[in-house]
Amino acid sequence: MRSLALTPAQQRRIAKLAQLAGRTPKSMLRFVLRDGLEGTEQDVRETIEADKDIDRNGAVPHRKVMARARATIERHAAKRRPKAA
Repeated sequence: MRSLALTPAQQRRIAKLAQLAGRTPKSMLRFVLRDGLEGTEQDVRETIEADKDIDRNGAVPHRKVMARARATIERHAAKRRPKAA
């Protein structure tokens, strides 16, 4: 089996992306191989933006989100339940 060869430009992109994501280039390569370089770069940029948004605006705890979702589903399900005769 032939070994994988990356161009110097690809190596630089992966190294830069790894630094941005706080990972090693070797660990970042696994995501690049799975999702492609452009897709991985987009994921990292979006994750950084989401983290900044959480820092600015806070986040809603999972437990609270789930409670709201269940309440919404129950409200709509109650409208569809047949009324007893």
